[in-house]
Amino acid sequence: MLKVGLLVGREWSFPPAFIEEVNRRNEGVVAEYVKLGGTKMDEKNPYAVIVDRISHEVPYYRSYLKEAVLQGVTVVNNPFMWTADDKFFEASLATRLGVASPKTVVLPNKDYVPGIIHTESLRNLKYPLDWDALIEYVGMPCILKDAHGGGWRDVYVCRTKEDLWDAYNQSGLLTMVLQEFIQWDHYVRCMCLGQTEVLPMKYDPREKRYLVEHAHMSADLGKRVVDDALTLVQALGYDMNTVEFAVRDGVPYAIDFMNPAPDMDINSLTPVYFDWVVKHMADMVIRLAKNPRPQLTELKWARLFNGREEA
Repeated sequence: MLKVGLLVGREWSFPPAFIEEVNRRNEGVVAEYVKLGGTKMDEKNPYAVIVDRISHEVPYYRSYLKEAVLQGVTVVNNPFMWTADDKFFEASLATRLGVASPKTVVLPNKDYVPGIIHTESLRNLKYPLDWDALIEYVGMPCILKDAHGGGWRDVYVCRTKEDLWDAYNQSGLLTMVLQEFIQWDHYVRCMCLGQTEVLPMKYDPREKRYLVEHAHMSADLGKRVVDDALTLVQALGYDMNTVEFAVRDGVPYAIDFMNPAPDMDINSLTPVYFDWVVKHMADMVIRLAKNPRPQLTELKWARLFNGREEA
């Protein structure tokens, strides 16, 4: 019997529904919660697939998952790519792949860990920052957000230079990116699974809710959104991710696609989209359990740098 393990945090609707969906199919694959209590370096991993929903907040889990990949376990998502990812890299990657993306700047941290002596440890940094030049590049209003964040945490809409300074001064140890604000007329969040399936959902970022409207895009726009989403997740190697597009004048701009543990709660997704996610996640892990995909050779970094055709 092949086993699928699930690592979770504070979510209560998706995990039991997913485990029940996998187990009720009787396909020779069983799903369960992973239980850990210290991991030996030679300890055999019992899982064919592990679905990771929380290692970005629990470093021990990330170490465990890297070792699991070493043993041939398929981890959703690959912990090596997730560790290397950030929103500035992704914005640059999108542009290289031919996907429209807002102008983006990565900023020096506001604060540093104890032991960093500003006059000695940071001699490579210019001070003060040329805020006027940065604002001229991205325009105003602009977005300031955590380069490694998710779930709309630590995201600020800045309409003046003073707004930007206030937000930046609150960022502490976070590395922040400054980004062009796309005045959108349509917003789409795509659930992307298995690097092959895309569910484009209409989303209202102001109210943070999905709108169940299946025909919310023209055929041409819908095709471009799906194609661009697949280009991005295939380049990054993410089997579970959301890609967000702010559509302006018919052009979808990839705003955020570093969401390797996307919100899958029934109250957020709505029952319609929740049902799709549970069933397609079960399809994916059963397929991966029966047809292993070695991840040790999966990350070929050159794929990331050679544009859409190579990806």
